[in-house]
Amino acid sequence: MQIQDRVTASKLPDAIATSQKYLLSIQNPQGYWWAELESNVTITAEVVLLHKIWGTDKSRPLHKVEAYLRSQQREHGGWELFYDDGGELSTSVEAYMALRLLGVPPTDPAMIKAKRFILERGGISRTRIFTKLHLALIGCYSWRGIPSLPPWVMLLSENFFFNIYEMSSWARSSTVPLLIVCDRKPVFQVDPAFNLNELYAEGIEKVKYELPRNGNWGDIFLTLDSGFKLAENLNLVPFRAEGIKAAEKWILERQEATGDWGGIIPAMLNSLLALRCLDYNPADPIVERGLQAVDNFAIETADTYRVQPCVSPVWDTAWAIRALVDSGLSPNHPAVVQAAEWLLNKQILDYGDWTVKNRQGKPGAWAFEFDNRFYPDVDDTAVVVMALNQVELPNEKLKQQAMVRAVDWVASMQCKAGGWAAFDLDNDQDWLNQIPYGDLKAMIDPNTADVTARVLEMLGSCQLSIDIYNQQRAIKYLLNEQESEGCWFGRWGVNYIYGTSGVLAALSLVVPQTHHHNIEQGATWLVSCQNSDGGWGETCRSYDDPSLKGKGRSTASQTAWALIGLMAGGRATGNFAKPAIERGIDYLLETQLPDGSWDEADFTGTGFPSHFYLKYHLYQQYFPLIALGQYQKLFA
Repeated sequence: MQIQDRVTASKLPDAIATSQKYLLSIQNPQGYWWAELESNVTITAEVVLLHKIWGTDKSRPLHKVEAYLRSQQREHGGWELFYDDGGELSTSVEAYMALRLLGVPPTDPAMIKAKRFILERGGISRTRIFTKLHLALIGCYSWRGIPSLPPWVMLLSENFFFNIYEMSSWARSSTVPLLIVCDRKPVFQVDPAFNLNELYAEGIEKVKYELPRNGNWGDIFLTLDSGFKLAENLNLVPFRAEGIKAAEKWILERQEATGDWGGIIPAMLNSLLALRCLDYNPADPIVERGLQAVDNFAIETADTYRVQPCVSPVWDTAWAIRALVDSGLSPNHPAVVQAAEWLLNKQILDYGDWTVKNRQGKPGAWAFEFDNRFYPDVDDTAVVVMALNQVELPNEKLKQQAMVRAVDWVASMQCKAGGWAAFDLDNDQDWLNQIPYGDLKAMIDPNTADVTARVLEMLGSCQLSIDIYNQQRAIKYLLNEQESEGCWFGRWGVNYIYGTSGVLAALSLVVPQTHHHNIEQGATWLVSCQNSDGGWGETCRSYDDPSLKGKGRSTASQTAWALIGLMAGGRATGNFAKPAIERGIDYLLETQLPDGSWDEADFTGTGFPSHFYLKYHLYQQYFPLIALGQYQKLFA
């Protein structure tokens, strides 16, 4: 054994034990794990706007938002979309707006720096549609520059080539309420009253309130938008009242008992804005529940107040179970048993929006959040099934039947292309991303390599099966998605390191004998991306610049993903990239903190590629523990 091997072997047991101890110490008494899901400051800024519009700002500690926003402003004057990105225009404009709503004058030094940053990048006129929409709500932008969303869209049949169910679940739950908001085009008075004329680079007198042209076929939608606006001006919008009524009914039907809509802040905020446009009273139980749901996503400290875009207890709990058992904790340890039983109680046995396109499936899935019965997802469900499979429960029969029901649901969600999407079946009409309203390019939910890989990993690791033809379709889909370099795209994690790790974990279980070449290509690519410090990292910019695939400063989570992928590939082919693996393990051992945790500043989770990123605060804890545990089983 080499000196490096001996050092790694001597440190490994203590590193695993302290990591386990740390994870166990932060388990909620009810059995679940749940840590912060961090995004950029726009979520908090929009919550400030919401409360100002409802007049509920004095009943929340919004004065603490100022300290939070100031702490997030960077030296260049702007605010970031993801850590260390150099600042982003729309994010900075919304932060500036929120500070003005909180009474900070434009003469404040921080605002002067922010103004300079914003104007250098083109000002308000260059921001995204949703930023302009929020500004229009308080008269800081004209509704003439916002795409029209005719309410009759609600009345289109499910059999029509386009209807609301052709939009992704997150776009749908956010758009339906905006049909009401964009019809009413309200301008709410806020206190203090102000404008943002100082943020128009061309000068307020020269602003052209028009939708940007892309120079491609998608510009036809600009012509359609002009037609919609003409109909609005002439009061000739067909079925307007019926569409508004249908949208209101849809919103009310989809509110959880806890007050949530869709489990995500944009859907919750937009639904509350729609109810405000319909003159609901702030004391109405529906509004009160909705505002309380927003409060539940907030994190308040002694000095600051911020809001998460979503919460992730089911996801965090399932991965924490897997990490603890993978690293040697007993499958019947009280902590993992309690966690698994909590997960069983969160299985969704209601029919949700997925049934519109999936007429055969029966409920039995899991969602990401505490409560989200309309929108369970394939990725969470697969991870929960794998976690349950690793645990020994007092009621094994119940567990097994829950897993069977979940696998049956997942099988029914397979898309025509052979893979799986997150929330819906065959939600893949890409032309929707060309409409002016869809400038985040996130209007659909097509099948992806990372979610498909998760399903196949579930089937392989749990020794479960679906129809062999459909499994082969999924494998073929994955192979077709492999990039020329050998890697795979990561839709829900940053980025090719995440996607490649997941696919290697899947292929090593379901086709270890027949697809050595594909597996070795993926493993070779991972080795080629290793940093000089032994870790792996990938910048969020790899979604925009393919030359940055697998490149970035090392993080604990991405290093763990690479190690998991390499060890899976080695198990399948017998060809372990052991020097690279050992250097990666050493990186994790050397960067582990005394309390057993890891820390990283970078965002390694993806909401919408190129437009919205996430930092899961537990990614840096359970993924390294999984990697260390798997290494111990293989080599130590």
